[in-house]
Amino acid sequence: MKMKYIIYLLLIIGIGGLVAYRIIDNQQSKQVSKSSAQNQNIPTIDGMVLLPSGFEEDISLSGTLEANEQIAIRSEVSGLVERINFTEGSKVNKGQLLVKINDVELRARLSKATTAQNLAQENERRAALLLEKQAISQEEYDMASAEYFSAKAEIQLIQAQLQKTSIYAPFQGTIGLRNISVGEYLTSNDIIANLVNTDRLKLTFSIPEKYASRVKIDDVFNFTSSNTQKTHQAKIYAIEPTLDLQTRTLKMRGYTNNENQTLYPGMFVSIALPLETITDALMVPSESLIPIQNGKKIFVFSDGKAVEREVQTGARTSSMVRVLSGLKPGDTILTYGVMALENGTPVKLRLKNPS
Repeated sequence: MKMKYIIYLLLIIGIGGLVAYRIIDNQQSKQVSKSSAQNQNIPTIDGMVLLPSGFEEDISLSGTLEANEQIAIRSEVSGLVERINFTEGSKVNKGQLLVKINDVELRARLSKATTAQNLAQENERRAALLLEKQAISQEEYDMASAEYFSAKAEIQLIQAQLQKTSIYAPFQGTIGLRNISVGEYLTSNDIIANLVNTDRLKLTFSIPEKYASRVKIDDVFNFTSSNTQKTHQAKIYAIEPTLDLQTRTLKMRGYTNNENQTLYPGMFVSIALPLETITDALMVPSESLIPIQNGKKIFVFSDGKAVEREVQTGARTSSMVRVLSGLKPGDTILTYGVMALENGTPVKLRLKNPS
């Protein structure tokens, strides 16, 4: 009888063990299936390891080229044009005679004034001798002396007018198209031609108020003109002492050499003005940044998960943005496909080098 109970007990234990094994095996199979399904749903995100790099922070501006020197040549005296001593569009030197105005009438007046001066000088001499002998009054002598000095001043005036009948180039440059002809009556309102010095050009532009303290005299910058993609270099030589109150900008001026004469006054140019050169900047792709209410955030790969970090950003290029705080060198950032991520989302990383 006792043996019978033992057999029954062994059967019950065997059946119970078999049932327990089946239950445990089913649970493990479900966990494996669930884990496999989860692994299949984990997104693969592009990422890169953040390394310091060189970066030149600059701002894009527009400006206008101006001639180093530019004037409209006019005559200070009126008269007939006797000679034109320049060729349109040619180079002229400083002091070169450009136009000669007929001076026959002025020379005749000078001859008359010279005769009057000689007579006044002789009368003054005689009056001085008579004054010594007290033959005339002091008043009579003063009148004779005044006539002499008046005649002398008249000669100086005519001589100054005679000098103005010869019009000279005040500086070296290129003379433009002339607006006069020989034999034409010229007045002080008539423009003879324009004289422009373009060997060196001025470049005038304005920068926003917030950058004013970061720009100084002798700073070098690059610019491109509208007619060519060639990059030219210029240097700042003058800065306005006050801001424009309406635009809140600061005007400044640079110069650039133009020996090849490829640039012309009046050209519109695009300026890249450097503000700072940084050797250890942290640059991230612009698509990796997500705007939030108080700034921007970025996802960092850590322990198989996407961990969000709030960052402060600075200057940017066409594709990269400088991060000022929130990241450190060696962080692995997620760069593409991050808009749908949440903090702590499991991800698979696909490392890529920054472009």
